[in-house]
Amino acid sequence: MELRQYWRIVRRRWLIMLIPAAIVLGLGVATYQSPPPVYNAGVRFIVGQSPTPAASAEDEERYYNWLTSEYIVNGLTDWVRSGAFATAVSQRLAAQGVDVPPGAIQGGLAADNTRSMMTLSLTFGDAELLPVIMDAAIAVLMEENAHALPQLGGETAEITLLDQPIVNQVAPGIRSQLDLPLRVAVAFGVGIGLALLVEYLDPTIRSREEIEAMGLPLLGEIPAGEKQKSGRL
Repeated sequence: MELRQYWRIVRRRWLIMLIPAAIVLGLGVATYQSPPPVYNAGVRFIVGQSPTPAASAEDEERYYNWLTSEYIVNGLTDWVRSGAFATAVSQRLAAQGVDVPPGAIQGGLAADNTRSMMTLSLTFGDAELLPVIMDAAIAVLMEENAHALPQLGGETAEITLLDQPIVNQVAPGIRSQLDLPLRVAVAFGVGIGLALLVEYLDPTIRSREEIEAMGLPLLGEIPAGEKQKSGRL
């Protein structure tokens, strides 16, 4: 099919192409609700292991202390991402009279590490409750990590808090901004498909080329109304 044939279909069926997109756009605008605000807070930690009193500055044990710190950070990062950590934070909050289920905590927690430094961040929809949850998470991480790392022999890893959590509002994601335009684009594609289907099912013959393609003899051709008017002038 040539491009001019497509153009003819577009001129004849443009309304069918636009109807689905117009319906989706109208419903989207009528039911649009701005996404709820989301807040985030993050802190950094240095994780270490103290050398034994007999270790000197030149002792190889200090090297192994640094190396062990990196292993501890890896273990703590995996622990923070687990449901056990979220449950421990939820239980600590419950002791304070704050009811937050573990699933809501785990869904917003994120942890990462570089060498002996660990980053903990929490995303939550309540700006007032976020610092409370974050403080509980910090307390669990610093005070209850011995349960997560049995390699320490029941001793608590030495964790130094480098920052104080600051609550910041998170900008809406690009997905929420593109949701309606993408739905309208899909609806427009559906409209194009419907227009082609209607054109395919339409038995009307509109051009000399269609008759010649069917192998029928052409006896005459009635000019379009605009051509008749222009001829009279």
